[in-house]
Amino acid sequence: MASSRGEFSSRIGFVLAAAGSAVGLGNIWGFPTQTASNGGAAFVFVYLILAFTLAYPAFMAELLIGRYGQANAVTSLQKMSKTTFQKRFAFIVGFSGIIFASLILSFYGILAGQMMSYAVEPVIRTVGFEGIADWVVAGSLSRNLLFTASFMCLTLYIIRKGVQEGIEKWSKRLMPLLIMLLICLIIYVLTLKGASLGLNAYLNPDFSRILEPNLLISALGQAFFSLSIGTSTMVIYGSYISKKENLISLGAQVTLIDVSIAFIAGLLIIPAMYVAQAQGVAIFAEDGSLISGANVVFVVLPSLFNTMETVGSVVAFIFFVLMTVAALTSSISMLETPVSYVVERHNMERKKASTIIGGVIFIISLAIISNIEVLLGLVIATATEYGQPIVAMLACIFVGWIWQRNEILKELQQGNADVENSFFWKIWPWYVKFICPTAIAIVFIHYLNISI
Repeated sequence: MASSRGEFSSRIGFVLAAAGSAVGLGNIWGFPTQTASNGGAAFVFVYLILAFTLAYPAFMAELLIGRYGQANAVTSLQKMSKTTFQKRFAFIVGFSGIIFASLILSFYGILAGQMMSYAVEPVIRTVGFEGIADWVVAGSLSRNLLFTASFMCLTLYIIRKGVQEGIEKWSKRLMPLLIMLLICLIIYVLTLKGASLGLNAYLNPDFSRILEPNLLISALGQAFFSLSIGTSTMVIYGSYISKKENLISLGAQVTLIDVSIAFIAGLLIIPAMYVAQAQGVAIFAEDGSLISGANVVFVVLPSLFNTMETVGSVVAFIFFVLMTVAALTSSISMLETPVSYVVERHNMERKKASTIIGGVIFIISLAIISNIEVLLGLVIATATEYGQPIVAMLACIFVGWIWQRNEILKELQQGNADVENSFFWKIWPWYVKFICPTAIAIVFIHYLNISI
């Protein structure tokens, strides 16, 4: 079955694809500003601990579900089920992840399209088309439609190619490009006035804040959501892994790459913000907190690039290409989740399924664009603050309470014969059964309290 539906041809192929899914726009702008606003290196310290003690076990649960089932999220979960109730529960968990992955892609495509528009703007302005350059970054309905469609076409092109020729091949190209661009920009930004203040804000620990509830919850949320947990993405990627591979080490490698790139991104974003401050750009909000989120990318950094004259155009181009690449490595995994379901459950040809589902998601994007001030925030909250934690929690419950322990052990032993005697096996089953669902529930309740 694996050969007919495709699988990753190499360990590095899976690692880069899964890391690409995990590394997205949130890592590039979300993690750095959260760090700076939550005690600097103290936040990084807590985040790293939670990423490996809580997020990694939950991440492993989803990989195991997929590798065991060798199918889409719904089918894989149902293969683990013994009773009618369990099979219905499996359908709810798996299909919910597919729905939320599709919703995330619907707004992700809009944000990524904006990244593309800001990437082409300096090129257009350099060749003298000032009017077109102004339109490209004006935020108009037509601009959003054009670049969202362009980004979705890129994503669709890769997914139509399949696992090895699409996802794996392009992940091997895009992830090294992303890392190279990050490093080049960091080297350049650190030579500018104000960068040392940014490094101090990012790396100087304030351990007096390490037990603050908001810091702990924020770090926990970042650790879970940055690994694409709760969208069935890692279930489908897990299903493409060879039975010969050691899942424990694979999962650890992906987690390490994800947190490393998030940390490295902080070495770019925070110093760049303080460089912008040195150039007269405001980087603090009225309440004294560091500006975060989209305002960093679309307000603060473009203002910095504008002060850098000719060099600024080059740096702006490289930066927004970086952001587009980060978005693309995540979007291909989001689209693969519903596509794999339709291909396998409804026997539809991959290219046809990809085109239809990509078109449906683009229509959702059009609806969001038509009323972006209201719908964008609503869809983001629904998918990431409510949908992801619930699905992640249910997946952990499924593995911890429904899937039989001896079957889990047999699955792990296929790539690691001595796993029964390992520290992982002595700890992980209890983690995924008790600790992970509880931790995710805490994050979810925190979001509810904020939203009420």
